[in-house]
Amino acid sequence: MKISFSSGIRLLILLLFFPATLQAKEIPVEVGGFVLGSNVTDYPDIEYSNFLKEVVIYDWHGFDKGIISYGVCDSPGEIVRIKLKYKDSSKKFFHTLLKKYKTKYGKPDEWKGDSFGILHVWKWRFTDKNNNRINLILQHNTKDPNENNGNMVKLYLPDQIVREQKCFTKTCESHMSQRDKEHLMNRKKADWNYLIPQAQQ
Repeated sequence: MKISFSSGIRLLILLLFFPATLQAKEIPVEVGGFVLGSNVTDYPDIEYSNFLKEVVIYDWHGFDKGIISYGVCDSPGEIVRIKLKYKDSSKKFFHTLLKKYKTKYGKPDEWKGDSFGILHVWKWRFTDKNNNRINLILQHNTKDPNENNGNMVKLYLPDQIVREQKCFTKTCESHMSQRDKEHLMNRKKADWNYLIPQAQQ
């Protein structure tokens, strides 16, 4: 089918003044019962506390920023996870870091990156003299939006994180009334209105 020059001009004008995003019948603004643009205080069921607290650091001895996570229940104040982003985000620096890591700690135990060359993740596993497991991760991210771009190191105690979570859950349950328990059970029920993003009513 041929389109005349004048028809093409009219079509171009329509596209310019009426973008495709405006032609959608419905625009999703809600999922899981949470609505974009609403206030977080509109949802009293949210647990604002968590089994770990975090502090943020900036410009720290060659690191751009970082997050230090510590316990609040099983071992209050004990640091259980350290995530630090290096100032140098280059792939070249990542290879330098990996070489130095291997020299100091040997070959990694596991490759956790993707097959597309976007996320490079090497993982080491250790056990200290007190039989605590310690995990070390070195990663380089080029494009993955779910991860910080550049180079990052993560050092954490997986078993202690699990203990903190169990302690926190047990403490919360011990302070929960029967009515709260019933409300929690009801909250676990799902239907398509929660599972599928919804348009504004």
